[in-house]
This record gives sequence, C-alpha cells and structure tokens, in this order.
Amino acid sequence: MSTLTGISGHFERIIQELQGTLAAIPADQVEQLTEQILNARKIFTAGAGRSGLMAKALAMRLMQLGLDAYVVGETVTPRAGKGDLLIIASGSGETQGLHIMAQKAGKENVQLAAVTIFPDSSIGKLADWVVQVPGSPKDPADQGSYETVQPMGSLFEQTVLLLFDAIMLRLMEKRGGDSAAMFTNHANLE
Repeated sequence: MSTLTGISGHFERIIQELQGTLAAIPADQVEQLTEQILNARKIFTAGAGRSGLMAKALAMRLMQLGLDAYVVGETVTPRAGKGDLLIIASGSGETQGLHIMAQKAGKENVQLAAVTIFPDSSIGKLADWVVQVPGSPKDPADQGSYETVQPMGSLFEQTVLLLFDAIMLRLMEKRGGDSAAMFTNHANLE
C-alpha cells in the first residue's frame, strides 16, 4: 500500500510540473507554428533521443490528419525545399547533428521552427520561429532556475508531446477533421 501512495505522489508531482510548463508556453508562438504547419508544402520533423520520439509522434499525427509529413532520416523521407517546414525539438538547442540539419535547411530555403528551452541556442538563432518550452534540460550544468523531480530531460519531452497534441487539436479546429477521419490514415498492416 505504501508503494501505491508513493507512486500516486509522483503522479501528482509530475502533473503539477506539466501544468506549470504548459501554462508558461507563449500561446502566440504556438499559434505561429500552427499557421506555419498549415501553410507548409511538406512538414519535416526531427529531434534526438526522446525528443526525437516526440518529433516522430508529431509527424505521425500530421500524416493522419492528411498533411504531407515526414521524419528526417527515414528511408522514405523526400527532398526538402522552398515552401517546406522543418520542426526541430531540442531541449538544449545545441545538439550537433540537429544544428547541422538546421544549417542545411537554411541553405535549401526550408523554413525552420525550433521547439526548445533555450531560444538563444545555436538552433534557436537559426530558426524562423521558436516555441520556448520551459523545462529542465538533461544536462545538470544547464539546469538554470527550473527545477524538476524527474530525471534528465523528461519534463521537456513530456511537455513537448502534450504541446504537439494540443497543436493537433488546433489544426483539427482550423483545417477540419476528427479522430474518425484520421483513423482512415492509420497504419493497417501492423
């Protein structure tokens, strides 16, 4: 019984942290990203580690909504160019491989959106749009004033997943569509 109480307390703390981070995300930045997604010819997502998994989740939902969305690095990902949008999720905004990708996007006239804790990071400075997600980066040296009970970048990654799900709801409002319609684009060979 004490384990259940302990787990319940952890659940409550995580939910409190998520409520705080989600409430602090600038709504105008999210609305700008939503508009860019709607206006993009193709949407590409990228991230490293667990942030990369959140980016993949976004690409999946965008595709299910009927948008032309891809995960950078997959074998079926096409060439990107003018009119396209690359969304990079990176807590630090300094991941070397993602920074190189952001530079390449600029050379190809691909618009760049960074979802990051640090808008003044290398990737943030290259971005056309930034959504600043408050949170704690995985490196304790970069902790700053934001505290979390969760390990490494968990709070950022969870917040990004919920942010992307909220963006999907906004896209559904603006573009039309519901879960039933999206299900028609769900994988069926699994």
